[in-house]
Amino acid sequence: MTTQHGGHRVIVAAVALALVCSWITPALAQAPPGDFASVVSAARAWPGCLGVETGQTSSGKRVIFAWFEGKKALVAWYHSEVHQKAMKTAFPNQAFDREPLPDTPEDSGPILAIVSLKLLDAPRPGATSLPIATIGIELYTPLPGGVAVGGRFAPDALKVRGLREIELGSAQGRPR
Repeated sequence: MTTQHGGHRVIVAAVALALVCSWITPALAQAPPGDFASVVSAARAWPGCLGVETGQTSSGKRVIFAWFEGKKALVAWYHSEVHQKAMKTAFPNQAFDREPLPDTPEDSGPILAIVSLKLLDAPRPGATSLPIATIGIELYTPLPGGVAVGGRFAPDALKVRGLREIELGSAQGRPR
């Protein structure tokens, strides 16, 4: 990657691919053998990972939301054996030698990595990597504020300054 944000793209792409691989069917993946089924579980269990959610958009993009305590935890996951194996499986001819997140301060606070991936309708003949049509990688940190009625999307371990949490019963006008 040669853009200013290349480090961000590399680390989040790698996180995304590792996680996406765990819920793509083997027929679609056309990837060399590997233990992708355990990648999401490994990420969830990784020290400093606050939570992982996966889903699919109405346009067919696979989406991964992975929350990390901060840069240190995300970079450690990037360098993990599970993650490195997943990156090499997805991109066997790519060198991942640049240090991830060089422009992100060490005290960045929590990081949400959102990855969207769309696969090609048909794998390329002779392809040795995943049939990726598009991949979008974005990193976010929480802003103070917001409201959660009866629960929220982010994991409970993610503390957000100024977040109003309201019990569902009281929001519906029921007596407390």
